[in-house]
Amino acid sequence: VPADPAGRLGRRLALTGQGVTGSLGADRLDAAATADALGLLAAGHSGLLRYGYHGQRRGGGLSLFVAAYATPPRMIVFGAIDFAAAVARVGAFLGYRVTVCDARPVFATARRFPEADEVVVQWPHRYLRAELDAGRVDARTVVCVLTHDPRFDVPVLALALRHRLAYVGAMGSRRTHDERHKLLREAGLSAEELARLASPIGLDLGGRTPEETAVSVAAQIVAARWGGTGRPLTALAGPIHHPG
Repeated sequence: VPADPAGRLGRRLALTGQGVTGSLGADRLDAAATADALGLLAAGHSGLLRYGYHGQRRGGGLSLFVAAYATPPRMIVFGAIDFAAAVARVGAFLGYRVTVCDARPVFATARRFPEADEVVVQWPHRYLRAELDAGRVDARTVVCVLTHDPRFDVPVLALALRHRLAYVGAMGSRRTHDERHKLLREAGLSAEELARLASPIGLDLGGRTPEETAVSVAAQIVAARWGGTGRPLTALAGPIHHPG
């Protein structure tokens, strides 16, 4: 493989739903670029990646431009509480287009959620139904229900869990979770549909503050996106990056 740019100029690698086609000139470079480009594609972002000529991530010499033909995925946060502000912030950091929705106008204000792309005053299930009907929700969409109120969360969860979304999580204690499950079963949800619910929301990080809770939610969302286990890397063997 040539060690200069001349042998690489014009090479292309295409990632589609059907697989990977083309080559950048070296197996290690193809593998590194594929793994990193998947992250950009998942966020709907184009950008530059830099490597050594043989795919070394700490190297230099090669600049690859990733053109992503996809819109950013959505995160819809239901419940305009303090924890929602932290979840919206970390969602924006991960590259999601963030919507905060609550039926209570006194809480659902743009001033309280500056990191959100939009703040909507609407009953959660009515808003989600309208977004589904309009085709603005897809298999990459993440839904976080933080309301703690069965009047709001049961109808919207019943709707969300009947669709193949990327992630559906709900905040609450284990007692709240058990009661919510009971109400969702009474609403006619199947065991398979209920199994899609991440509740109580987040991974066990031991966090207490809204920001720490948001990190645990973000970690669970990332793990769900890429098939991660949530276990410490020191306890695992093999490649760090999952195939995607």
